[in-house]
Amino acid sequence: MKSILGLKKRSRLIFWFFLLGCVIVSTKLAWVQFVQGEDLSSKAVEQLNSSRGINSKRGTIFDNTEKNILAQSSTVYTITVNPVNIKKEDKEKVAKAFVEFFDLDYDKVYKAVNKNSSIEYIVKKVEKEKTDNLRKWMNENNILTGINIDEDTKRFYPYGDLASQVIGFCGSDNQGLDGIEAKYNDILSGKKGSINKATDAKGNNFGKDGESYTDPEDGDNVVLSIDMTIQSIVEKYLEEACIDNKCTDGGNVIMMNPKTGDVLAMATYPGYDLNSPYEVKNEELKQVWDEMEQKQKTEYLQSLWRNKAIADTYEPGSTFKLLTASASIEEKIADPDKEGAFACTGGIEIAGVRIKCWRYYRPHGSQSLRQALMNSCNPVFIGLGQKLGVNTYYKYLEKFGFLRKTGIDLYGEAKSIFLAKEKVGPVELATISFGQRFEVTPIQMSTMVSTIANKGKYVKPRFLKKIIDSKTGKVTEIKPEYGDQVITEETAQKVLSMMQSVVAEGTGKNAQVKGISVGGKTGTSEDGVNTGKYVTSFIGVAPIEDPQVTILITLYNPTGEGGHQGGVWYI
Repeated sequence: MKSILGLKKRSRLIFWFFLLGCVIVSTKLAWVQFVQGEDLSSKAVEQLNSSRGINSKRGTIFDNTEKNILAQSSTVYTITVNPVNIKKEDKEKVAKAFVEFFDLDYDKVYKAVNKNSSIEYIVKKVEKEKTDNLRKWMNENNILTGINIDEDTKRFYPYGDLASQVIGFCGSDNQGLDGIEAKYNDILSGKKGSINKATDAKGNNFGKDGESYTDPEDGDNVVLSIDMTIQSIVEKYLEEACIDNKCTDGGNVIMMNPKTGDVLAMATYPGYDLNSPYEVKNEELKQVWDEMEQKQKTEYLQSLWRNKAIADTYEPGSTFKLLTASASIEEKIADPDKEGAFACTGGIEIAGVRIKCWRYYRPHGSQSLRQALMNSCNPVFIGLGQKLGVNTYYKYLEKFGFLRKTGIDLYGEAKSIFLAKEKVGPVELATISFGQRFEVTPIQMSTMVSTIANKGKYVKPRFLKKIIDSKTGKVTEIKPEYGDQVITEETAQKVLSMMQSVVAEGTGKNAQVKGISVGGKTGTSEDGVNTGKYVTSFIGVAPIEDPQVTILITLYNPTGEGGHQGGVWYI
């Protein structure tokens, strides 16, 4: 009897243990299915499916001849791994191979190889020779899954630092970061492709094809207005001028075709190598680079990348007298060759303030407007500004484009700095009339002189001339853009004639070129108030009878023996 009772007791105990086990298992299954199910499902899919992006080939950038390549993409390779598809016993071996072939940090690579993820990047932009060595090693070690070698592209700039602040550069993902590369990134970049792969738990391909491949679409090519030959010459002589004149803050040059607005050359000194934009070449700076704070490093690099021709403002000085002269002739309050129309006594008094002529110690005396421009006589242009008045003067500032950005096709263009019209009194108008106490960008000044050279019709500066479809070869021409007739053709011709006299007999004699009729105007101004720094510049046109090119040369704080006057130096 006792044995029967004991058997029943054990049976009940076993039953309850069995029931408890069923409850635990059911609870666990419910937890896995309903609570963790979505997460585990996605992890399973992640382990069995992987997707890798393929960069498209970025479009080529040509100069205006369409023969010289300024930027192009070459084929390189990107190495990725599917950590879950690399056998545990092979992970250390794989990590060591990556370190050997690509000179990488072992700890970082080993960590990536051991991650519980579908894909990890190991190294980008690798040359074919190195990937060939990796493929050979994989075959020799029978490691055929988990390592991916995908075609990629790398941006290359054949001429290094040529037009660096204009062309700009790309990041490691082929995204344009600066200059034309950034402005026209959507055109140049194309469309990424992808590789989708499904495998079983052992890393073997599912199905017959194994991988599905979506082709990348190459970016389109662009043709710029930049002329490589002209750009090279401009950069050579700008560098010489900055070094010879000891320009502490560098310099820039803009050359334009006034008939189309095409920027033929735009140079800023110093520049940088587009193939290594983060590399420091300044020997003094190299010595302390590692000790510098990251903020200082960033500021230095950004100063190299900065295109001063569009992003910085400056006081133009006497080159701005061309606007005052143009407005005065257009408004018929002055004529270039009326003898004795003006008299320089060494200065002029405006609202109780006496403003001196630069040659106050030996006044210019009786002058025509042409002679006043040749002599760069401040009092004459101050007087003209007073006759024009604030409203009329600001009307011409607007018409010549100084109260707005030019809209040139680069990011980072700065605004000019003028007093609001209602705040301009007689003294302020006087200083504006001869080019001081306001700031403009070099590209605005180049656009002004190009407008004069274009028979008085406003022309918008630009870089993009053509877009060439990479698939069809279809060419899209970008037409020049023009604005209003700012001054009449007759007025424009008179101003050009006076500019020719400035070079032939006036302050711009150093700009003479044998056999070519050159017109121009020199300028000197302070770089800020009481800084002790100066900006010296020359603005020119050639040939006068049929202008084909305008030029603006600006040097920042020349401290050499030649001094800082715009008329005593040349490049």
